Amino acid sequence: MSFESAIDRLDAIVRELETGDLTLDRSLALFEEGVRHLRSASEALAAADASVKVLTEKADGALTLTDFRA
Repeated sequence: MSFESAIDRLDAIVRELETGDLTLDRSLALFEEGVRHLRSASEALAAADASVKVLTEKADGALTLTDFRA
C-alpha cells in the first residue's frame, strides 16, 4: 500500500470513529486497521527518509549530491 493510500484510509477511519455511532466491536476493528495503516505509512516514510538526498553548493559554486544523514 502506498503512503498516500495509507494516509487516506487513516483519515477515513478517524472520521468514522469520530462519529461516535459505532459498536465497540466496530470501533476496535477500525482501531486495529488504523494501527496497520499507521505502521505502513511509517515504514514508507522511513524508506523515503533513507533515500533522501540533499543538493549542496560548495564555496566554489560546485553542486554536490550528498546523503541527507551525512
